[in-house]
Amino acid sequence: MVATFDVEPETAVVYGEGWQSWSVVEPVPIRSEPFRPSDPNSLVIDCQPGIADLPGAHGGSGLLVVQSGSEAHVFGVDDASREVVPIWATEHGGTVVVRAAGEVTHVVDRGGGGVEGALARWGDRFASGLGIGPVATIPPVWCSWYQYFDEVREHDVVENLEAMDDLEVAVGVVQIDDGYQAAAGDWLESSGRFPDLPGLVGRVRSSGRRAGIWIAPFVVGLSSRLAAEHPDWVVSDPAHGRPVPVGAVLRDQCAALDVTHPGARGYLERVLATMGSWGIDYVKIDFAYAGAVDGLRHEAVTGVEAYRYGLRVVKDALGPDATLLGCGAPVLPSVGLVDALRVGPDIALHVEPATGNPSMPSQRAAARNTAARAWQHGRLYVNDPDCLVARPEMEQREQWAETVERVGGLRASSDRLRSLDAWGLEATRRLLVPSSAEPFVPSDSSEAHVATTGPTGKDGTP
Repeated sequence: MVATFDVEPETAVVYGEGWQSWSVVEPVPIRSEPFRPSDPNSLVIDCQPGIADLPGAHGGSGLLVVQSGSEAHVFGVDDASREVVPIWATEHGGTVVVRAAGEVTHVVDRGGGGVEGALARWGDRFASGLGIGPVATIPPVWCSWYQYFDEVREHDVVENLEAMDDLEVAVGVVQIDDGYQAAAGDWLESSGRFPDLPGLVGRVRSSGRRAGIWIAPFVVGLSSRLAAEHPDWVVSDPAHGRPVPVGAVLRDQCAALDVTHPGARGYLERVLATMGSWGIDYVKIDFAYAGAVDGLRHEAVTGVEAYRYGLRVVKDALGPDATLLGCGAPVLPSVGLVDALRVGPDIALHVEPATGNPSMPSQRAAARNTAARAWQHGRLYVNDPDCLVARPEMEQREQWAETVERVGGLRASSDRLRSLDAWGLEATRRLLVPSSAEPFVPSDSSEAHVATTGPTGKDGTP
């Protein structure tokens, strides 16, 4: 037990940080039923690996806040470079009991602003402790995914590149998304829809814009050439020797690339260096959680250590001037190693998740996480709420545009620009601006009271 304290049970709320970008995050009443994913794919993808469920408890991956009245009890790790400590809170009869699987810092925050204000102040302390300076400003982006998905062709990118000039849409980065590659892992083999990818990158750069690409560097499709030729390059189950599954992604069953293996690391470095030689200096890495799965690797490291090692491999291969955006990425372990981070599930044309799973693509899921994690922007990285989709087919597009506008995070368009109507074009022109480097400010702040405790520590109230 870390702490025990009393709350106003009818009004107290709890915020538990999610494991990765798509994990469900939202301040909820302390007496609400804790969310538990039931979909098998979500259990693999959205949940912190190797962590047993604590029935009836609200959980957080490395960060949990309970707010009641004028006080917010904040429990968080000071470092997430080796592991992310799970934290749980249960309430009974107005008394909250907090447990943790490792050492956390307990802050009794009376600075005002409710949960959002307490989280912002925790973010300031966490970033300061890691020596993180001001975040970068990122130019506005055009992304191919939400219009063309994995059927994108070279012609589609060229058409929109020309439309940016014709329609006077201020795009600074043109990002080619999933669909150019033959398979997950076979990144330099063409899908057949991009006859000259290096030439297309050169054309983007000749237009005065930066060239970006999507890649899932820590994922290997089991049907890929890479998996067939190098089965020893994937993370395996120590009990059975089989690849550790990371979910059904990218139209294939996938395993995790073991970046600690010299061969796998060298291959990934060659892929990224090749892309850099084409002129790509903006990279979105997706399904990044795969780099942190538990399992047998060439080097005896934790999943979090392997993930951060992989991020450093990616950054070193890209060079110091490249922009790195993480998606589907472990949240706290990414701090200090990515320039921007997706903070919610994918946006979608529909408001509600098609399957009922709140971590799946939908406007409601993306807006929920974007609002809950707004405090992270400018403190830990540039927040990526996901792309603006402003074409007429988008349900409640005005509300999604307002959500994107609220946070000064990454701004990206993902429409066929010539398909926009008058409202969509105006909204796209207005919202496609560089990201703000200023931290999101939810409320005023004042001094908090801090005490460090371990898994058997006492109440942190001074």
